[in-house]
Amino acid sequence: MTAPTIEILADKAALVQRALGLVCDRVQQSVADHGYCTLALAGGSTPKPLYAALAQQDLPWSKLYIFWADERYVGVDHPDSNAGMAKQAWLDKVAIPPEHIFITPTAEASPSASAERYESILQETFTQLQALSAEGVPVFDLILLGAGDDGHTASLFPHTPALLVRDRWVTVGTKQTDPRITFTVPLINHSQMVVFLAAGANKQEALSHIFAQDGDDLAYPARLIRPQGELWWLLDQQAAAGLGATVNEAVE
Repeated sequence: MTAPTIEILADKAALVQRALGLVCDRVQQSVADHGYCTLALAGGSTPKPLYAALAQQDLPWSKLYIFWADERYVGVDHPDSNAGMAKQAWLDKVAIPPEHIFITPTAEASPSASAERYESILQETFTQLQALSAEGVPVFDLILLGAGDDGHTASLFPHTPALLVRDRWVTVGTKQTDPRITFTVPLINHSQMVVFLAAGANKQEALSHIFAQDGDDLAYPARLIRPQGELWWLLDQQAAAGLGATVNEAVE
């Protein structure tokens, strides 16, 4: 694992523009390298303007394969659906083939059955693309993630069983009693590139723990994300305020 690249942008608008450039560059590079780009999306409010901006770009849409790093256990039409948000802001406005958009299944008999179904979809798709690692794990070209003010990422919440799953690619995450479907740490860490987006003053305390040299991975799960490829953190000034030497230590 290489050291993370941490960039502090003036505000959320600047963060979105920087993220847009990174995503577009990665899509183009991946398509040039192997003919497609596999991309896992984040939910939440921070990436929504990024998705709206992507809808205005001229990208090789037919070469994209879209997944979600996590999803609430609701239907795509529910207002809390990560997939529904991305579809409205971006995916329904561009020519990505419908068969290349892999919405997290949430209509199985149980959350665990939905996680198993999504994992089987990953297995089938990445086998067809010949995009499995030597260990047989799907290798994403790019995974977008957020970081919560409690230090969680995807639906990997502090001190929950999902953090310890090492033999699955998809599992059930829990926020209090609310089930989620989430990528596991090993799956995320096989990615060629992970980009975190973090904005707002409410992220300051969590980020200070995430970037600390000595910290509790189970208390601040974003610390567990250490991909084999590139790791980027894009922060706005409000989120990064007060980090100071902590950021410098994180990249040493």
